[in-house]
Amino acid sequence: MAAANQTAVLEFSLQGFSEDPQLRGLLSTLFLLLYLVALVGNSLIVAAVSLSSGLHTPMYFFLVNLAILDIACTSTVLPKLLQGLVAPANTISYRGCLAQLFFLTWFLGAELLLLTAMAFDRYMAICRPLHYGTMMSWPLCTLLAMTVWMVSAISTSVHTGLMARLTFCGPNLIQHFLCEIPTLLLLSCSPTALNSVMIVIADVYFGVVNFLLTLASYGCIVASVLRIRSAAGKRRAFSTCSSHLLVVILYYSAVIYTYFLPGSGTSMENGKVVAVLYTAVSPALNPLIYTLRNKDVKAALWKVVPSSK
Repeated sequence: MAAANQTAVLEFSLQGFSEDPQLRGLLSTLFLLLYLVALVGNSLIVAAVSLSSGLHTPMYFFLVNLAILDIACTSTVLPKLLQGLVAPANTISYRGCLAQLFFLTWFLGAELLLLTAMAFDRYMAICRPLHYGTMMSWPLCTLLAMTVWMVSAISTSVHTGLMARLTFCGPNLIQHFLCEIPTLLLLSCSPTALNSVMIVIADVYFGVVNFLLTLASYGCIVASVLRIRSAAGKRRAFSTCSSHLLVVILYYSAVIYTYFLPGSGTSMENGKVVAVLYTAVSPALNPLIYTLRNKDVKAALWKVVPSSK
């Protein structure tokens, strides 16, 4: 690097999973399969809901937003991960790293907000069924969806802007397979106190507050379902929210582990595995979770698949 550039890192090296060629080949196949499943599965969800008038309800409107977020999130990470597994050198430019950080943080934050909106929708449907049609109107649903995307985008813009003002003068090895705020802060040679404060504020809002709101919604849902006398009514009520609850548990478990536990030692290695859960495994599993127990979506998918042949 030229003398004039000794104080500025132009690219970062990403730490992969293994240097073993056979294991790298196996991981490449696994991640490619997960990526294809996520793309195909979530695209089918979007197509099925869009083409089936019977699914034009608030619940499936939010499900389409979730599918779009899953496609965007996995597409932000997995192509670069796959490239790093097959290329001799796994590097990413400074601008490319900030771009990946921006979009990944945007989509992760939006998904947390969206899960809260979906929990509120299920609360209204089960606990306030007589007011559901009035409260969950299309203008309100559209406003909620727009708020989810915009609030997360604004928060991410602030974090990315604060990250861009930092100086990186070496080392340039990111101990992760992607660019995230916590791992990048470890490499900065500038004061990061303001960044750390903003991270805490974002973690409290996106993680703690939204988790508590989701938990409160499901607490009310469980209490309401338990008051239903018939067993068939209880099963029907639980079936409408069990899939979403499973997605919430899987997603929050991975995100909380990543952003609330120290990123050093063995936890850093475990963090890579956990990051795979919310960037690859969760986007691939969500379409299966939402369709295996949903007769309406399965029926709509059967209409979409033959028409695409």
